[in-house]
Amino acid sequence: MKKMEPKSSQGLKIIPLGGLEQIGMNITAFEYEDSIIVVDCGLSFPEDDMLGIDLVIPDVTYLKNNIEKVKGFIITHGHEDHIGALPYVLREINVPIYATKLTMGIIENKLKEHNLTNNTKRKVVKFGQSINLGQFRIEFIKTNHSIVDAAALAIYSPAGIVVHTGDFKVDYTPVFGDAIDLQRFAEIGKKGVLALMCDSTNAERPGFTPSERTVGRTFDILFEEHKNTRIIIATFASNVDRVQQIINSAYKFGRKVVVEGRSMVNIIETATNLGYLSIPDNTLIDIEQLKNYPDEKTVIITTGSQGESMAALSRMAEDNHRKISIGPTDTIIFSSHPIPGNEKAVTNVINELLLKGADVIFQDVHVSGHACQEEIKLLYTLVRPKYAIPVHGEFKHLKAQAKIARELGFAKENIFILQSGDVLELTEEKAQVTGKVPVGDILVDGLGVGDVGNIVLRDRQHLAEDGIMIVVLGLDGADQLVSGPDIVSRGFVYVRESDELMDEARVVVNEAIEGCLGRGISDWGKLKGSIKDSLSEYVWRKTKRRPMILPIIMEI
Repeated sequence: MKKMEPKSSQGLKIIPLGGLEQIGMNITAFEYEDSIIVVDCGLSFPEDDMLGIDLVIPDVTYLKNNIEKVKGFIITHGHEDHIGALPYVLREINVPIYATKLTMGIIENKLKEHNLTNNTKRKVVKFGQSINLGQFRIEFIKTNHSIVDAAALAIYSPAGIVVHTGDFKVDYTPVFGDAIDLQRFAEIGKKGVLALMCDSTNAERPGFTPSERTVGRTFDILFEEHKNTRIIIATFASNVDRVQQIINSAYKFGRKVVVEGRSMVNIIETATNLGYLSIPDNTLIDIEQLKNYPDEKTVIITTGSQGESMAALSRMAEDNHRKISIGPTDTIIFSSHPIPGNEKAVTNVINELLLKGADVIFQDVHVSGHACQEEIKLLYTLVRPKYAIPVHGEFKHLKAQAKIARELGFAKENIFILQSGDVLELTEEKAQVTGKVPVGDILVDGLGVGDVGNIVLRDRQHLAEDGIMIVVLGLDGADQLVSGPDIVSRGFVYVRESDELMDEARVVVNEAIEGCLGRGISDWGKLKGSIKDSLSEYVWRKTKRRPMILPIIMEI
């Protein structure tokens, strides 16, 4: 029989496990007594100093330690920073996933790739529908974003209602589907909302975010102006509405469309099958058929708008693309803004394309998917929460939203800028951070998840900055030197032009070995330490560099 637990007076716990102080890796746990629900499960991309790392996923130790309480993942929309970690996290926390139709379609593609489809429960939720999970009821509310089918969540708990906006903007004229359900936000606001967790990405920007539809008009103008060139448009694979508008303009101007880039092909296929993209007959052609049409009758929609080195546009810029080469008869349109940190990579690709004689357009062909200040104010005014919890953004974005909340009359003590790992406990009477849970970055490198940590990264940094010297020597059973020492170096100096340095290094190592053996030191650990110290000191004196030194002793 289940043991009856005393009724908790602690209230609702909100525990961000990632996604604060950064753009990416969004994942938040909501806990009330014996129930935990998890909103989103995203990845982030590696920083420049994470050498060789492919992806970064959140540390979900807290969920593993409380697995019997975890009821499910609730996903707001299908962007990588909200769904990308699912295939990795589901292996340890196998609970059902709840999401809207397109979001689930994109998640299912991921699960297929990782052979997880059969053992993962999934439920597609419609807007306005609620699901009951343990002590929680979660309602999906229609919002607008740069991907279709984005949802905000009203999370009903015994302690009160929390509204989580997900990533959102207010678009009264969306390309597909309905405008954001502002009426529902107002209705929930009337019931009394405990806390609002609102997207902060554009909280520094005044005014309103323009409608996605304005980009369609820009495409029409650009197609009109560039009737005599091939048009190549780079955008985010997930922005189905943007792709729809490119296809609309292409059809209007009698052009055939090629889709290039694996992620782009996958998402367009999923969106078309689920009815979120409408492509006129005979508009899409295969890349092999490009040669059958004159340049000015084709449009290529491609990945690579962020300067990613392996994406299709970067390969075209570097002449590494098997099917498409860039020339003076091409107009390339960047239909995106660089994500913070990608500016340099994007500029490099633009320069490469310009060098090939192409015309490159990167202004005014993009609108954001995130709410600016006036839309944030509108949502606060409709929802009227007791507590404000800015989410989704770097610290400066969270601070900017806190400032908006202050302007709207919120008391300082009712605004919470959390850090990942904070446990915020809420009741109608009070809210406070009552503890920390373990959080952090788990690094994915190839098939290895979490096997590369700070020490390995530090070694990679060391190797990248100073190279390595390997000292090989052979000792016999009587601890006499019978071969070597030989020194091999990589990434330190070009050996053929540094004979003198390497010869002197060999002498230094020899003296260190003989010094040890002469004093009767035969412990290999001490011998290696002595070789390292003396060689390191010599190399630093001569070159002011500190390569990694790796002594290898063999018994002969």
